[in-house]
Amino acid sequence: MRIAEHWTDYELIDCSCGERLERWGDILLIRPDPQVIWNTERRDPRWRSAHARYHRSSSGGGRWQRYKELPELWDIRYRSLQFRVKPMGFKHTGIFPEQAVNWDFACDIIRDSDRPMSVLNLFGYTGCATVSLLAAGASVCHVDASKGMVAWAKENALMSGVADRPVRWIVDDCQKFVTREIRRGRRYDGIILDPPSYGRGPSGEIWKLEEQLYSFVELCANVLSASPRFVILNSYTTGLSPAVMQYILASVLIPRFGGTVSSSEIGLPVTDSGMILPCGSTAVWQR
Repeated sequence: MRIAEHWTDYELIDCSCGERLERWGDILLIRPDPQVIWNTERRDPRWRSAHARYHRSSSGGGRWQRYKELPELWDIRYRSLQFRVKPMGFKHTGIFPEQAVNWDFACDIIRDSDRPMSVLNLFGYTGCATVSLLAAGASVCHVDASKGMVAWAKENALMSGVADRPVRWIVDDCQKFVTREIRRGRRYDGIILDPPSYGRGPSGEIWKLEEQLYSFVELCANVLSASPRFVILNSYTTGLSPAVMQYILASVLIPRFGGTVSSSEIGLPVTDSGMILPCGSTAVWQR
């Protein structure tokens, strides 16, 4: 398992009985996690001093219960970068901290490259990966179907001091955008794909990961340059194993570009128990 262990402003303090206790800067949040099926003792006193807890609703969605004054938003740092945190519906905060392992992996390739690199970040969300890539020296095209998420990504870029770097911010359905990029003749040296399990595009397009992932990876192969360096495919869908994602990338990319593919779970260290909490799966092709 690859572990996101270089955070200072984020900490997974403990997890038990279906919940995580997390520190985001100076703010303590309790959020549900369906993978936390053990009922271990909650020894850390911070379980009783959290600022807020997210409660799921049986009818879908949920709500934040505030125990203390909770800011509408605040900022945390990862290495030299700064990201905005905001408690939202469906328990999210705008950052998936385990993804730092993928940011670091891509940035190492970019810094080691002997030529400028262009990267396509699909389903880019609030732009933490995009900001990291820009800071490492890449030019980036950031695509997400949500206008609000792209605006948030621009804020993160501004706070991290990379808003003036070569970046395009695109609000669009990712599949339609890639199709147009192929027609335009634009090509990229790297791609990051972080697709949702299920979603809708800005015009109501429906995305179901298991049904569309393979054909989408095939499509994305056509927007890679003649000498691409990496493709990162991430998933939170529990039924999609790392080995399956590895096979998808290998079967599409290796016959065309060579290279190697690997896959693994990614996770976060838990301070109280010393365990690693699995938080998704990633497959990586690199040349």
